[in-house]
Amino acid sequence: MKPAAPRSRDFQIYAVLFVLLLVLPWIGGYPVFLMKLLCFALFACAFNLLIGFTGLLSFGHAAFLGGAAYAAGHSIKVWGLSTELGLLFGTLVGALLGLAMGYLAIKRSGIYFSMITLALAQMLFFFFLQAPFTYGEDGLQGVPRGTLFGFIPLQSDLVLYYVVVAIFVAGFLIIYRTVHSPFGQVLKAIRENEPRATSLGYNTARYKLLAFVLSAALAGLAGATKTLVLGFATLTDAHWSTSGLVILMVLVGGMGTMLGPIVGAIVVVALENKVGEFGNVLADITGIQWFAGLGEAVTVVTGLIFVICVMAFRRGLVGELQAWWQRRRISPA
Repeated sequence: MKPAAPRSRDFQIYAVLFVLLLVLPWIGGYPVFLMKLLCFALFACAFNLLIGFTGLLSFGHAAFLGGAAYAAGHSIKVWGLSTELGLLFGTLVGALLGLAMGYLAIKRSGIYFSMITLALAQMLFFFFLQAPFTYGEDGLQGVPRGTLFGFIPLQSDLVLYYVVVAIFVAGFLIIYRTVHSPFGQVLKAIRENEPRATSLGYNTARYKLLAFVLSAALAGLAGATKTLVLGFATLTDAHWSTSGLVILMVLVGGMGTMLGPIVGAIVVVALENKVGEFGNVLADITGIQWFAGLGEAVTVVTGLIFVICVMAFRRGLVGELQAWWQRRRISPA
């Protein structure tokens, strides 16, 4: 009966956040920015399933985001697939890429696993650079939003926002159910002590491959949805820097927590989109006008902030908050 209280508290927190998602466009506006944020939050949650709950550090997760983005955009724009079929096709491509890359990568562990994922992702990036259907550095432009199930028009940003919310919530629930299932308990056992999990009779390679494919599929769903929202897919989606970005999101928010990747995505995406304004704020605070003229180079300053954040909050923002709450509960009144 003891786990009931934490589960009940988690449900209350998720319910409040869900209501906030529903009313956010009416409060703060900018639905396109919010949809982009939700896509990256789902991407970060998918990556956290792999590194936070399975203990596998992938340096090539952008391959699934970019591959699904191109697949969904091409199938909708060129093949004429409906919106929902295009999203499903992009997710399937992400899963198949995950199956191929995971099958090769899980044969090694540690840094060798990470380097294999990076190498395979870079090979895929070069393919996207040369392939005619991606249009190279120009990117795949003009992807129509179409209609969902044939009767929900998605031209309105507000309507599309609630569709993206539904996609994000569905992906989050899949991750939540996976983590809190017997399958998820085996993944945690592999993360903590893989030889012991093997000695208990579990086929750890199969479990790791399944986790890799599921993470890749959800990352693909995020990439396909991002293409639908923005109307284009570019090489940046499959670049190694995007893989580094999602690692940063998880580390800042809190690795191995459910809400940490979401918080990390909010912090990283908000700073990336407000980089120019951030330089002006620094100039106003410090009186040094050099910051105002930095432009995109102000990312050096934001990078310094991330380093400080990771060093000061070893568990991430959400992880440190949870640890503080636990200490508060067990401390004497």
